[in-house]
Amino acid sequence: MSSDRSIGLEDIVAAQGRIAGTVHRTRTELSAHLSDKTGVPVHLKLEHHQRTGSFKLRGATNAVLQLSDAQRARGVVGVSTGNHGRGLAYAARQNGVRCIICMSELVPQNKIDGIKAQGAEVRIVGRSQDDAQVEVDRLVAEGMTMIPPFDHPDIIAGQGTIGLELVDDLPDLTTVMIQLSGGGLISGVAAALKARIPGIRVIGVSMERGAAMYQCQQAGQPMIVPELATLADSLGGGIGSDNAYTFGMTRDLVDEIVLVSEAEIAAAVRHAYWCENQIIEGSGSVGIAALLSGKVKPNGPAALLLSGGNIDMVLHHRIIGGEDVDVTGEH
Repeated sequence: MSSDRSIGLEDIVAAQGRIAGTVHRTRTELSAHLSDKTGVPVHLKLEHHQRTGSFKLRGATNAVLQLSDAQRARGVVGVSTGNHGRGLAYAARQNGVRCIICMSELVPQNKIDGIKAQGAEVRIVGRSQDDAQVEVDRLVAEGMTMIPPFDHPDIIAGQGTIGLELVDDLPDLTTVMIQLSGGGLISGVAAALKARIPGIRVIGVSMERGAAMYQCQQAGQPMIVPELATLADSLGGGIGSDNAYTFGMTRDLVDEIVLVSEAEIAAAVRHAYWCENQIIEGSGSVGIAALLSGKVKPNGPAALLLSGGNIDMVLHHRIIGGEDVDVTGEH
């Protein structure tokens, strides 16, 4: 059950000062195409240009920088198939901390190589994330510190620095669209935005297939949600039955949750490339998908987050070429 802990503006401001030397302050750009379509200014936050290719570096860096000397000496460990693993590996290497990322045998080689390239040791264990987590638990029992991908105060505060940057760049914002998965990103960003711009609408955007946080919010409590194949693969996975922070913060701070289809995600990846000159992964495109589909209709200056760009380029080529890519196994 959720225990409803929270983090606030002071935590996020402290994180911003802490990570400033490592993490890029990413730009916002006005989208002429999306502004014309919606009739209001729409800005893109280019977080896919972040080091390691996604926002995950912010939270990981904030967490690593707050390790005690004893924890630094023993190293950090995590289970990840993608952006969190890259971010944690990079942050650990920058700070001279040993990092082990545990994965299952099912993880594609390119993802393994991407995390190794950031300096982490990769351990392949079993045939599932649960199997890999067993190895993480063993390493924690030996003294290493686990840094989880979203339900952790330092992670949430680090991701929330995006909200501070948005307010500084765009103080007249009325609506912001943020990716919703485990909730670490939207919890932090919403906490920052609502502290600085009372009345702003924060809309979470997820995919129709396996939207765990959405289903948990509908149920009123954390629950197990089947993980399904989707073009927005970075938004997959559950929120944890012992969720301490993000379930409650999402419930209290997010005004609406919108779900987009696989076809809408693909159309948004195409739009980003052909109209905005941006290469983004499926999960990074869901805010664009919400606008193009008309599922979100802002009534004043709006912003959306391009959260990551770590897409398989063969898949990207197929999508932008107009192919009806189906990763769901359904036809």
